[in-house]
Amino acid sequence: MKHIKWVVADEKERDVFWPSEELKKRAWVSDEGIYERAAKDPIKFWEERAAEGLEWYKKWDEAYRWEPPYVKWFLGGKINACYNAVDRHVKAGKGDKKAIIWVPEPPDEPVRVLTYNDLYREVNKLANVLKSLGVKKGDRVGIYLPLIPEVQIALLACARIGAPHSVVFSAFSSDSLRVRLEDAEAKVLITADGYYRRGKVVNLKANADEGIKGTKIEKMIVVRRAGNQVNMVEGRDYWWHELMEKADPNCEPEVMDAEDMLFLLYTSGTTGRPKGVIHTTGGYLTQVYWTTKWVFDIHDDDIFWCTSDIGWITGHSYACYGPLTNCATMLVYEGAPDYPAPDRWWEIIEKHKVTILYTAPTAIRMFVKLGEEWPKKHDLSTLRLLGTVGEPIDKEAWMWYFNVVGGGRCPITDTWWQTETGGTLIMSLPGIGPFIPSVAGRPFPGTRLEVVDEEGKILKEGESGYLVQLPPFAPGMLRGLYKADDKYRETYWSRYHNKFYFTSDGARKMPYNCIRATGRVDDVMKVAGHRLSTAELEDALNRHEAVVESAVVAKPHEVKGEVPVAYVILEPGFTPSDELTKKLVKHIDQTMGPIARPERIIFADELPKTRSGKIMRRILKALAMNEPIGDTTTLLNPESIESLKQKIGYKG
Repeated sequence: MKHIKWVVADEKERDVFWPSEELKKRAWVSDEGIYERAAKDPIKFWEERAAEGLEWYKKWDEAYRWEPPYVKWFLGGKINACYNAVDRHVKAGKGDKKAIIWVPEPPDEPVRVLTYNDLYREVNKLANVLKSLGVKKGDRVGIYLPLIPEVQIALLACARIGAPHSVVFSAFSSDSLRVRLEDAEAKVLITADGYYRRGKVVNLKANADEGIKGTKIEKMIVVRRAGNQVNMVEGRDYWWHELMEKADPNCEPEVMDAEDMLFLLYTSGTTGRPKGVIHTTGGYLTQVYWTTKWVFDIHDDDIFWCTSDIGWITGHSYACYGPLTNCATMLVYEGAPDYPAPDRWWEIIEKHKVTILYTAPTAIRMFVKLGEEWPKKHDLSTLRLLGTVGEPIDKEAWMWYFNVVGGGRCPITDTWWQTETGGTLIMSLPGIGPFIPSVAGRPFPGTRLEVVDEEGKILKEGESGYLVQLPPFAPGMLRGLYKADDKYRETYWSRYHNKFYFTSDGARKMPYNCIRATGRVDDVMKVAGHRLSTAELEDALNRHEAVVESAVVAKPHEVKGEVPVAYVILEPGFTPSDELTKKLVKHIDQTMGPIARPERIIFADELPKTRSGKIMRRILKALAMNEPIGDTTTLLNPESIESLKQKIGYKG
């Protein structure tokens, strides 16, 4: 498999790539006709997928129901998510196959491997533990765990007994945890003593103790991960290993309705409290099973590494349910990408022979900045497919990922989707293509996404507008916001009067029926009446040889309405100067036109980012406008703000 060229360059067009004959032969899907066949009858297409990919206790009575603005799939169907992710593989004789290869952050600590037999045993035991603590079908369970195998075990145990899980990212503060636990009304919380981050132990239990105050949490299960001193409250707190020692290893999976809630996952809204996105069982599993199989072209011999934390939808779908329902082997790494050295990821890929890598553009840009000497120290030739997720990827990061990490051999599938969509919706299928820098690709077969204007008119190739989904809505779509019906209607459906699902993302129609996502429309500014995407402006800036990364925000202007302000991080060897500012302005004039010219360019050492790697543009905007900065608890690098205040002359 090594050194096979999985892609070929287009003969005429620069920076357009197609699957090679070898990739077409290997791929699950290589016939472009799949799009047309699925479009003829999308409901029938998804019925066939659900029947072929999953095991059901009872087939559904009705495939699809649309009662605006609520969608339902596989009504009357009976299924269990955990059974489909574990039991059926063990029954098929695949119990000895590796399910999870877990790499701890401390380099001298041994790797843990769990087979499907191991997973089956642990999940059954934890399911019984939860029952013994009074958890019943329909009760919500809070999960506040780092990236350790116990997190996948916890999700699956909840699914086994029909208790919806609500995962909170382990790097979130106790306040963030409390808000989510209160809203979900969870009774039990699963957490850990601590975990490793850049060589230091983070005391997670102390955060959990603080976060459950004032909530309905009655019991807490604590995984001993880091061995740090923690406060255990008798009658409330229990050690995971002590409960598991006594647990019965057999727990029958609960027969769930296709439309029973599988999990709640909170996503931050543009305002106020986080929104609890509801995902149900049958439709969600159907979409994650098939998108994992086709989008990542996953086969029996693959080692799949989705680097996302389980606290995000990407971790739920592609570091738990998607790979496990496909009986795949997945790698999970606990720690920081650059600890103890900037080549930690590349060392892991080489050692464990990872074949599929799915990560975020933010991580790629960080590696670009660290330099290509780090990946070049390692043999990455086992890689066969690369993926990106989380935000639009700029051309420079795409090309670096393609050439330096993939050796110019591997396709990059740039996936567009959201917490709300459950699974990926726009991408290039590996066996079909095309693979184009900064272009997401085509809507997955059986789904309809379009770019429309303010009135909802479908736009032509080359035009920019709003990204919407058309009916029939994909099976993995959210089924509402928990206890927030009005918010659900207003956020996703009111803009186009229940006709389309509104993504809040901007997009552009591209050649080959492709769509380019340009970022949130809340990140779209109007400069002198012209719509301008900050993501597009960032992409243009990042293409300049002096720029590693940039972030653009809109600032009010008395004449033009709004003007762009750019924060720029320079490549090593370039220093801030008026001369360089002029060059960057000229570069924007040439690539996007004078309308996009930044009013100000601020040279930054680093940009404020959340722990999931998202740039906090809200903070950058507040800095540019001398407004209060607000909450910084979710920041990875709060010290970056002080440095920026001085550079800007902040007077907030």
